[in-house]
Amino acid sequence: MADTSHNAKRMSRAELTRRLVAQLKHDEAVIGGIGNSNFDLWGAGPRPQNFYMLGSMGLAAPIAFGVALAQKQRKVFALEGDGSLLMQMGSLATIANVAPPNLAVVVWDNGMYQITGKQAAATAGRADLVEMARGAGLAQAAWATDEEDFDRLVAQALAGPGPWFIGARIDAATPTRQTPREPVIIKNNFMRGLGVTPPSKG
Repeated sequence: MADTSHNAKRMSRAELTRRLVAQLKHDEAVIGGIGNSNFDLWGAGPRPQNFYMLGSMGLAAPIAFGVALAQKQRKVFALEGDGSLLMQMGSLATIANVAPPNLAVVVWDNGMYQITGKQAAATAGRADLVEMARGAGLAQAAWATDEEDFDRLVAQALAGPGPWFIGARIDAATPTRQTPREPVIIKNNFMRGLGVTPPSKG
């Protein structure tokens, strides 16, 4: 696992999202971070086990961490952008220390805050999120060098104990669909997808 962002192919975020979802066969939970991360997750096909974040920048990994602790039998993936992850880097240290074996964090890195105007993020310079994850204690952290390598890393996360951290250098394509902004419906559908009965009010 010595890959770096500098030798990783820049890939389609939408395609990688579809490839990840195609590997999910056992009602795995997927937490889509704000903006394009969850727009592409929605575009890959709605699933009751998907949670589409609205307006909570940087919290995909912490939410996925909580789900992984609450449902230890279920594999859980967080899909997060580089800018969002940079806001909550401390969550990686917590994940590493608790080490939930059923959790994988996938970070989409295009070196920008794309949805707010394509301002450069720290990852456009020298910041390397995989190295930062390793420094936080996540030994199973790697850049996906191409699509097939991404598939392999996802398969490893599904088959073996984690936590895992998968970095992917991605494009800045605009998603073709946007997630409906229905917070209560999203929450209730996700709860049902995890086998939990939503509260009668809300």
